[in-house]
Amino acid sequence: MDGYRKSSHTVYDIKYHVIWVTKYRYQVLRGDIAHRVRELIRQGCEARNITILQGSVGKDHIYLLLSCPPSIAPSKIMQYLKGRSSRLLQDEFPALKKRYWGQHLWARGYFCATVGNVTEEIIRNYIENQSTERRDDIFGIDE
Repeated sequence: MDGYRKSSHTVYDIKYHVIWVTKYRYQVLRGDIAHRVRELIRQGCEARNITILQGSVGKDHIYLLLSCPPSIAPSKIMQYLKGRSSRLLQDEFPALKKRYWGQHLWARGYFCATVGNVTEEIIRNYIENQSTERRDDIFGIDE
């Protein structure tokens, strides 16, 4: 079971590939701001028991490969990371607060995809072959 993470009642391997961009795609993530946003994201992930497997800070976007507990929804991860980093960056860098006068550093949306080494076909075959009887529908009952 290498690669699996454990909590008190769960063994899991959940990974998300997430990307988000600055509002209007302004290229403001440079120098001290880029270093600070990286540190804020690291702190935020550590506080929520989220592991950053790989990451990159571009001039106008953030790429992350995350491993997280099953109790945290991807939308909550993004809400937390984007909200906290936006607020703290604008407090620390007056130029950002002036440029983003509406106090929204990040664009509204984000990209999120699950990452795994098992295909849908493998899972379908596994579920289908749990019973010795042939199933006629896609959601059978073992008897």
